[in-house]
Amino acid sequence: MKDKDQIDLIKDFSNANGAPGFEQEVANLFINKTSSKSDTDIDGIFNSYASLKSNTGHRPVVQFDAHADAVGFIVQAVRPNGLLKFVALGGWIPTNIPAMKVRVRNKHGEYVTGVVATKPPHFMTDFEKKALPVISDMSIDIGSLSREETINEFEIDTGCPIVPDVECEYNPKNKMFFGKDFDNRLGAAALVNMIDNLDSLPLSVDVVAALSTQEEVGLRGVHATTRKINPDLGIVFEGCPCDDTFYPDWLAQTGLKRGPMLRDMDTSFIANPIFENFADAIANEYQIPHTRSVRTGGGVNGAVVEYYEGAPTIVVGIPVRYEHTAYNWANLEDFQNAVKLVTKIIEKMDMVTIKSFRGQTH
Repeated sequence: MKDKDQIDLIKDFSNANGAPGFEQEVANLFINKTSSKSDTDIDGIFNSYASLKSNTGHRPVVQFDAHADAVGFIVQAVRPNGLLKFVALGGWIPTNIPAMKVRVRNKHGEYVTGVVATKPPHFMTDFEKKALPVISDMSIDIGSLSREETINEFEIDTGCPIVPDVECEYNPKNKMFFGKDFDNRLGAAALVNMIDNLDSLPLSVDVVAALSTQEEVGLRGVHATTRKINPDLGIVFEGCPCDDTFYPDWLAQTGLKRGPMLRDMDTSFIANPIFENFADAIANEYQIPHTRSVRTGGGVNGAVVEYYEGAPTIVVGIPVRYEHTAYNWANLEDFQNAVKLVTKIIEKMDMVTIKSFRGQTH
Protein backbone atom coordinates (compact mmCIF):
# COMPACT_ATOMS: atom_id res chain seq x y z
CA MET A 1 0.00 0.00 0.00
CA LYS A 2 1.06 3.56 -0.62
CA ASP A 3 1.37 5.99 2.29
CA LYS A 4 -1.85 7.77 1.34
CA ASP A 5 -3.79 4.52 1.28
CA GLN A 6 -2.47 3.57 4.72
CA ILE A 7 -3.28 7.01 6.13
CA ASP A 8 -6.83 6.89 4.79
CA LEU A 9 -7.24 3.33 6.08
CA ILE A 10 -6.17 4.24 9.61
CA LYS A 11 -8.39 7.32 9.65
CA ASP A 12 -11.39 5.31 8.44
CA PHE A 13 -10.96 2.70 11.16
CA SER A 14 -10.31 5.30 13.85
CA ASN A 15 -13.44 7.24 12.92
CA ALA A 16 -15.64 4.14 12.86
CA ASN A 17 -17.87 3.54 15.88
CA GLY A 18 -17.51 0.23 17.70
CA ALA A 19 -18.01 -0.06 21.43
CA PRO A 20 -17.70 -3.62 22.77
CA GLY A 21 -20.71 -5.64 21.65
CA PHE A 22 -21.63 -3.08 18.97
CA GLU A 23 -18.86 -3.57 16.38
CA GLN A 24 -21.04 -3.90 13.25
CA GLU A 25 -19.73 -0.70 11.65
CA VAL A 26 -16.11 -1.75 12.09
CA ALA A 27 -16.81 -5.30 10.88
CA ASN A 28 -18.49 -4.06 7.71
CA LEU A 29 -15.62 -1.67 7.03
CA PHE A 30 -13.17 -4.57 7.38
CA ILE A 31 -15.20 -6.73 4.99
CA ASN A 32 -15.42 -3.91 2.45
CA LYS A 33 -11.65 -3.40 2.57
CA THR A 34 -10.70 -7.09 2.19
CA SER A 35 -13.40 -8.68 0.01
CA SER A 36 -11.56 -8.22 -3.30
CA LYS A 37 -8.65 -10.44 -2.21
CA SER A 38 -10.24 -12.77 0.32
CA ASP A 39 -13.34 -14.76 1.15
CA THR A 40 -15.17 -12.92 3.92
CA ASP A 41 -17.76 -13.60 6.59
CA ILE A 42 -19.29 -12.08 9.74
CA ASP A 43 -20.60 -14.24 12.58
CA GLY A 44 -23.33 -13.67 15.15
CA ILE A 45 -21.22 -11.62 17.56
CA PHE A 46 -19.80 -9.50 14.72
CA ASN A 47 -16.42 -11.21 14.44
CA SER A 48 -15.33 -10.70 10.83
CA TYR A 49 -13.13 -13.03 8.76
CA ALA A 50 -10.98 -12.68 5.65
CA SER A 51 -9.42 -15.84 4.16
CA LEU A 52 -6.94 -15.32 1.35
CA LYS A 53 -8.35 -16.50 -1.98
CA SER A 54 -5.00 -18.20 -2.62
CA ASN A 55 -5.40 -20.51 0.41
CA THR A 56 -5.18 -24.19 -0.53
CA GLY A 57 -6.68 -25.88 2.52
CA HIS A 58 -3.64 -28.16 2.66
CA ARG A 59 -1.05 -25.97 4.39
CA PRO A 60 -0.53 -24.87 8.02
CA VAL A 61 -3.01 -22.13 8.95
CA VAL A 62 -1.83 -18.81 10.38
CA GLN A 63 -4.50 -16.84 12.20
CA PHE A 64 -4.00 -13.10 12.11
CA ASP A 65 -5.94 -11.35 14.84
CA ALA A 66 -6.81 -7.82 15.88
CA HIS A 67 -9.83 -6.60 17.80
CA ALA A 68 -12.56 -4.39 16.41
CA ASP A 69 -13.86 -2.90 19.64
CA ALA A 70 -12.54 0.02 21.66
CA VAL A 71 -13.42 1.17 25.15
CA GLY A 72 -16.78 2.90 25.36
CA PHE A 73 -19.92 3.09 27.46
CA ILE A 74 -23.51 1.87 27.50
CA VAL A 75 -26.70 3.54 28.77
CA GLN A 76 -27.91 1.95 31.99
CA ALA A 77 -30.96 4.15 32.57
CA VAL A 78 -32.47 7.55 31.81
CA ARG A 79 -32.72 9.94 34.74
CA PRO A 80 -35.90 11.99 35.39
CA ASN A 81 -34.15 15.13 34.07
CA GLY A 82 -33.31 13.43 30.75
CA LEU A 83 -29.62 12.80 31.46
CA LEU A 84 -28.17 9.34 30.88
CA LYS A 85 -26.78 7.16 33.63
CA PHE A 86 -24.11 4.97 32.01
CA VAL A 87 -21.74 2.07 32.63
CA ALA A 88 -18.21 1.68 31.28
CA LEU A 89 -17.43 -0.88 28.60
CA GLY A 90 -13.75 -1.66 29.15
CA GLY A 91 -11.10 -0.18 31.36
CA TRP A 92 -11.57 3.55 31.95
CA ILE A 93 -9.90 5.70 34.59
CA PRO A 94 -12.71 7.88 36.04
CA THR A 95 -10.60 11.05 35.97
CA ASN A 96 -10.37 10.80 32.14
CA ILE A 97 -14.14 10.84 31.58
CA PRO A 98 -15.70 14.14 32.80
CA ALA A 99 -16.46 16.77 30.12
CA MET A 100 -15.77 14.28 27.30
CA LYS A 101 -17.72 14.82 24.08
CA VAL A 102 -19.49 11.60 23.09
CA ARG A 103 -21.85 10.08 20.53
CA VAL A 104 -24.84 8.01 21.68
CA ARG A 105 -26.38 5.55 19.20
CA ASN A 106 -30.17 5.61 19.42
CA LYS A 107 -32.54 2.75 18.65
CA HIS A 108 -32.49 3.55 14.91
CA GLY A 109 -28.70 3.54 14.65
CA GLU A 110 -28.42 7.32 14.51
CA TYR A 111 -25.70 9.00 16.57
CA VAL A 112 -26.63 11.83 18.92
CA THR A 113 -24.06 14.25 20.32
CA GLY A 114 -23.63 14.39 24.08
CA VAL A 115 -21.23 15.43 26.80
CA VAL A 116 -20.32 13.88 30.11
CA ALA A 117 -21.95 16.40 32.43
CA THR A 118 -19.90 18.24 35.03
CA LYS A 119 -20.95 20.50 37.86
CA PRO A 120 -19.67 24.07 37.37
CA PRO A 121 -17.02 25.04 39.96
CA HIS A 122 -19.30 27.90 41.06
CA PHE A 123 -21.54 25.35 42.77
CA MET A 124 -18.90 22.95 44.11
CA THR A 125 -17.92 22.70 47.73
CA ASP A 126 -14.23 22.55 48.58
CA PHE A 127 -14.66 18.83 49.23
CA GLU A 128 -16.25 18.27 45.81
CA LYS A 129 -13.42 20.12 44.07
CA LYS A 130 -10.86 17.77 45.60
CA ALA A 131 -12.83 14.53 45.37
CA LEU A 132 -12.09 11.91 42.70
CA PRO A 133 -14.95 11.35 40.26
CA VAL A 134 -16.97 8.12 40.37
CA ILE A 135 -18.47 6.71 37.18
CA SER A 136 -21.69 5.65 38.89
CA ASP A 137 -22.32 9.30 39.81
CA MET A 138 -21.76 10.61 36.27
CA SER A 139 -24.32 11.46 33.59
CA ILE A 140 -24.33 12.23 29.88
CA ASP A 141 -26.27 15.26 28.66
CA ILE A 142 -27.68 15.04 25.09
CA GLY A 143 -29.56 18.33 25.32
CA SER A 144 -32.77 16.76 26.58
CA LEU A 145 -34.84 18.33 29.36
CA SER A 146 -36.79 15.29 30.51
CA ARG A 147 -36.83 11.49 30.66
CA GLU A 148 -39.80 11.49 28.28
CA GLU A 149 -37.96 13.61 25.70
CA THR A 150 -34.87 11.38 25.84
CA ILE A 151 -36.87 8.18 25.39
CA ASN A 152 -39.59 9.36 23.00
CA GLU A 153 -37.92 12.11 20.96
CA PHE A 154 -34.25 11.12 20.96
CA GLU A 155 -35.18 7.41 21.16
CA ILE A 156 -32.38 6.67 23.58
CA ASP A 157 -32.90 4.27 26.46
CA THR A 158 -31.26 1.38 28.33
CA GLY A 159 -28.77 -0.55 26.20
CA CYS A 160 -27.74 2.19 23.76
CA PRO A 161 -23.95 2.28 23.14
CA ILE A 162 -21.81 5.37 23.63
CA VAL A 163 -18.43 6.23 22.06
CA PRO A 164 -16.02 9.20 22.26
CA ASP A 165 -16.66 11.83 19.59
CA VAL A 166 -13.22 12.49 18.11
CA GLU A 167 -12.23 12.96 14.45
CA CYS A 168 -8.90 11.43 13.43
CA GLU A 169 -6.25 13.87 12.20
CA TYR A 170 -2.92 13.26 10.43
CA ASN A 171 0.08 15.59 10.42
CA PRO A 172 2.34 14.87 7.41
CA LYS A 173 5.20 16.88 8.89
CA ASN A 174 5.90 14.35 11.64
CA LYS A 175 3.74 11.46 10.38
CA MET A 176 1.62 11.53 13.53
CA PHE A 177 -2.02 10.55 13.94
CA PHE A 178 -4.26 12.07 16.61
CA GLY A 179 -7.60 10.41 17.19
CA LYS A 180 -9.62 7.84 19.10
CA ASP A 181 -9.62 4.06 19.36
CA PHE A 182 -6.07 3.36 18.16
CA ASP A 183 -6.39 0.40 20.53
CA ASN A 184 -7.03 -1.47 18.35
CA ARG A 185 -8.11 0.13 15.08
CA LEU A 186 -4.43 0.30 14.15
CA GLY A 187 -4.47 -3.49 14.35
CA ALA A 188 -7.61 -3.63 12.21
CA ALA A 189 -5.90 -1.50 9.56
CA ALA A 190 -2.83 -3.74 9.78
CA LEU A 191 -4.95 -6.82 9.00
CA VAL A 192 -6.24 -5.14 5.83
CA ASN A 193 -2.70 -4.14 4.85
CA MET A 194 -1.48 -7.72 5.44
CA ILE A 195 -4.19 -9.18 3.16
CA ASP A 196 -3.09 -6.71 0.50
CA ASN A 197 0.61 -7.59 0.94
CA LEU A 198 0.24 -11.37 0.96
CA ASP A 199 -2.27 -11.71 -1.85
CA SER A 200 0.36 -12.01 -4.59
CA LEU A 201 3.21 -13.68 -2.67
CA PRO A 202 4.18 -17.37 -2.81
CA LEU A 203 3.49 -18.68 0.71
CA SER A 204 4.07 -21.89 2.66
CA VAL A 205 0.97 -21.26 4.80
CA ASP A 206 -2.71 -20.48 4.51
CA VAL A 207 -3.76 -17.17 6.05
CA VAL A 208 -7.01 -16.24 7.75
CA ALA A 209 -7.41 -12.77 9.28
CA ALA A 210 -10.02 -12.40 12.01
CA LEU A 211 -11.12 -9.07 13.40
CA SER A 212 -12.52 -10.17 16.75
CA THR A 213 -14.98 -8.45 19.05
CA GLN A 214 -15.43 -7.69 22.76
CA GLU A 215 -11.72 -7.83 23.59
CA GLU A 216 -12.01 -4.90 25.96
CA VAL A 217 -14.57 -6.72 28.12
CA GLY A 218 -12.73 -10.00 28.54
CA LEU A 219 -11.21 -11.35 25.29
CA ARG A 220 -14.61 -12.76 24.32
CA GLY A 221 -14.80 -12.72 20.53
CA VAL A 222 -11.44 -14.39 19.95
CA HIS A 223 -12.70 -17.58 21.58
CA ALA A 224 -15.15 -17.95 18.69
CA THR A 225 -12.70 -16.96 15.94
CA THR A 226 -10.02 -19.36 17.14
CA ARG A 227 -12.41 -22.30 17.36
CA LYS A 228 -13.64 -21.54 13.85
CA ILE A 229 -10.21 -21.08 12.24
CA ASN A 230 -8.39 -23.84 14.19
CA PRO A 231 -4.95 -22.25 13.61
CA ASP A 232 -1.53 -23.85 13.62
CA LEU A 233 0.08 -20.48 14.38
CA GLY A 234 -1.13 -17.13 15.67
CA ILE A 235 0.03 -13.56 15.04
CA VAL A 236 -1.86 -10.87 16.91
CA PHE A 237 -1.72 -7.17 16.09
CA GLU A 238 -2.34 -4.88 19.06
CA GLY A 239 -2.36 -1.20 19.78
CA CYS A 240 0.03 -1.27 22.71
CA PRO A 241 0.32 1.46 25.37
CA CYS A 242 3.44 3.61 25.28
CA ASP A 243 5.44 3.97 28.46
CA ASP A 244 8.05 6.39 27.10
CA THR A 245 6.38 9.47 28.62
CA PHE A 246 6.64 8.32 32.24
CA TYR A 247 9.37 5.65 32.50
CA PRO A 248 13.11 6.33 32.23
CA ASP A 249 14.64 5.41 28.89
CA TRP A 250 16.33 2.27 30.21
CA LEU A 251 12.97 0.90 31.39
CA ALA A 252 10.62 2.19 28.68
CA GLN A 253 9.73 -0.69 26.35
CA THR A 254 7.23 0.93 23.99
CA GLY A 255 7.59 4.36 22.43
CA LEU A 256 6.56 6.36 19.39
CA LYS A 257 8.92 6.06 16.42
CA ARG A 258 10.70 3.09 18.02
CA GLY A 259 8.91 0.54 15.84
CA PRO A 260 6.61 -2.34 16.75
CA MET A 261 6.73 -4.03 20.14
CA LEU A 262 7.17 -7.79 20.47
CA ARG A 263 5.38 -8.73 23.70
CA ASP A 264 7.19 -11.38 25.70
CA MET A 265 4.58 -11.48 28.45
CA ASP A 266 1.76 -9.77 30.30
CA THR A 267 -0.72 -10.93 32.94
CA SER A 268 -2.55 -13.17 30.43
CA PHE A 269 0.11 -14.23 27.97
CA ILE A 270 3.64 -15.54 27.52
CA ALA A 271 4.78 -15.62 23.90
CA ASN A 272 6.10 -18.83 22.38
CA PRO A 273 9.80 -18.07 22.91
CA ILE A 274 11.04 -19.81 19.75
CA PHE A 275 8.53 -17.95 17.58
CA GLU A 276 9.30 -14.71 19.43
CA ASN A 277 13.02 -15.05 18.84
CA PHE A 278 12.39 -15.93 15.18
CA ALA A 279 10.43 -12.66 14.82
CA ASP A 280 13.18 -10.75 16.63
CA ALA A 281 15.82 -12.21 14.28
CA ILE A 282 13.78 -11.25 11.21
CA ALA A 283 13.48 -7.69 12.51
CA ASN A 284 17.22 -7.50 13.04
CA GLU A 285 18.00 -9.03 9.63
CA TYR A 286 15.87 -6.45 7.82
CA GLN A 287 16.82 -3.58 10.14
CA ILE A 288 13.24 -3.03 11.29
CA PRO A 289 13.26 -0.96 14.49
CA HIS A 290 11.42 -2.74 17.29
CA THR A 291 11.29 -3.26 21.03
CA ARG A 292 10.48 -6.17 23.32
CA SER A 293 8.42 -5.91 26.45
CA VAL A 294 7.66 -7.68 29.69
CA ARG A 295 4.46 -6.21 31.09
CA THR A 296 3.07 -6.44 34.61
CA GLY A 297 -0.45 -5.49 33.50
CA GLY A 298 -2.81 -5.90 30.59
CA GLY A 299 -4.08 -8.84 28.57
CA VAL A 300 -4.28 -9.71 24.87
CA ASN A 301 -6.14 -11.94 22.45
CA GLY A 302 -2.90 -13.79 21.89
CA ALA A 303 -3.55 -15.61 25.14
CA VAL A 304 -6.70 -17.25 23.76
CA VAL A 305 -5.14 -18.10 20.38
CA GLU A 306 -2.24 -19.72 22.22
CA TYR A 307 -4.45 -21.59 24.70
CA TYR A 308 -6.39 -23.22 21.86
CA GLU A 309 -4.59 -26.53 21.29
CA GLY A 310 -1.27 -24.81 21.94
CA ALA A 311 -0.89 -22.82 18.72
CA PRO A 312 2.47 -20.97 18.90
CA THR A 313 1.60 -17.29 19.06
CA ILE A 314 3.27 -13.88 19.08
CA VAL A 315 1.85 -10.40 19.66
CA VAL A 316 3.07 -7.49 17.53
CA GLY A 317 2.16 -4.17 19.11
CA ILE A 318 1.81 -0.80 17.38
CA PRO A 319 2.69 1.95 19.90
CA VAL A 320 -0.13 4.20 21.11
CA ARG A 321 0.08 7.05 23.59
CA TYR A 322 -2.76 7.50 26.09
CA GLU A 323 -4.72 4.31 25.45
CA HIS A 324 -8.11 3.94 27.08
CA THR A 325 -8.74 7.66 26.82
CA ALA A 326 -10.63 9.54 24.12
CA TYR A 327 -7.45 11.00 22.61
CA ASN A 328 -4.50 8.99 21.28
CA TRP A 329 -1.27 9.59 19.39
CA ALA A 330 0.31 7.11 16.95
CA ASN A 331 2.94 7.20 14.23
CA LEU A 332 2.65 6.07 10.59
CA GLU A 333 6.17 4.60 10.45
CA ASP A 334 5.48 2.42 13.51
CA PHE A 335 2.42 1.05 11.72
CA GLN A 336 4.38 0.47 8.52
CA ASN A 337 7.22 -1.29 10.33
CA ALA A 338 4.76 -3.58 12.12
CA VAL A 339 3.22 -4.61 8.80
CA LYS A 340 6.65 -4.99 7.18
CA LEU A 341 7.87 -7.21 10.03
CA VAL A 342 4.88 -9.56 9.90
CA THR A 343 5.03 -9.72 6.10
CA LYS A 344 8.69 -10.81 6.31
CA ILE A 345 7.87 -13.35 9.04
CA ILE A 346 5.27 -15.00 6.79
CA GLU A 347 7.57 -14.91 3.76
CA LYS A 348 10.35 -16.64 5.69
CA MET A 349 8.22 -19.44 7.12
CA ASP A 350 8.63 -23.03 5.98
CA MET A 351 7.66 -26.39 7.45
CA VAL A 352 10.97 -26.84 9.27
CA THR A 353 10.58 -23.44 10.92
CA ILE A 354 6.98 -24.07 11.89
CA LYS A 355 7.86 -27.43 13.47
CA SER A 356 10.65 -25.76 15.42
CA PHE A 357 8.13 -23.47 17.13
CA ARG A 358 6.68 -26.61 18.73
CA GLY A 359 10.09 -27.73 19.93
CA GLN A 360 10.40 -30.34 17.19
CA THR A 361 13.95 -30.85 15.93
CA HIS A 362 13.18 -33.55 13.36
